[in-house]
Amino acid sequence: MAQRLTAVPGVRAVALGGSRARGTHRPDSDWDLGLYYRGTPDIAALTTLASEFQGSPVEVAGPGDWGPWVNGGAWLRVDGVPVDWILRDLDRVEAVWSDCRRGRFEVGVQPGHPLGFWSPAYPGEVALGRVLADAHGELTALQQETSEYPEPLRTALADAAWEADFSVGAARKSAPTGDRLHVSLCLSRAFGILTQSLHAHHRTWCLNEKGALAAAAALPETPPEFAERVGEALEGLDGAAVETAAEVVRDVREVLRTRPA
Repeated sequence: MAQRLTAVPGVRAVALGGSRARGTHRPDSDWDLGLYYRGTPDIAALTTLASEFQGSPVEVAGPGDWGPWVNGGAWLRVDGVPVDWILRDLDRVEAVWSDCRRGRFEVGVQPGHPLGFWSPAYPGEVALGRVLADAHGELTALQQETSEYPEPLRTALADAAWEADFSVGAARKSAPTGDRLHVSLCLSRAFGILTQSLHAHHRTWCLNEKGALAAAAALPETPPEFAERVGEALEGLDGAAVETAAEVVRDVREVLRTRPA
């Protein structure tokens, strides 16, 4: 499939991503293929190919159809197995990587990412993926670069933990009024930032919210019962939950003040 995809005009390389690339998949996990393109990929050709692989019509979303960060793609079932095609603009991935090396990142609004799309996910996907087809060697070269986590990015994402304090403070004001939506959003935001900061502190790529809490809890020096305390705070969503969140933020920021090994 990867070889045939790179024959489509515009598609430069294909990589296996997600849990199957990292070896953490379950038997029922999807197969995620990143389609790295330059310019404008031939969506009509991709649609024809997808329909051929599935054996029935498939709709392929073009660049921007799925939002500003998850460019587009398709959901297929091949011999009963779910296979996801995800479009990635290679020029944009390289630009984001250049920013990351300078300690710059952004968090964009993106459907399917309730805590926002953190731009370092682009180079993180390359670093953790398995290149399947790359006739020009572009993605392979980028993967070699991203194998070393940039120190400026580590510092910037660790420093971003200040916002977790801010979010907990906002939740503290809303909790007495029973505004559970605002409190839940503030606390979720705080904990999402902490997972990003903890991963960066240990120079580990964090791609999205899925599994991020458990992964952060397993990192060295993460405060004791981190995941359990986060779960307790999100279950309560009252004044006591806010104070639990404040303690978690304090403990994580203490870890982030130490120099990583």
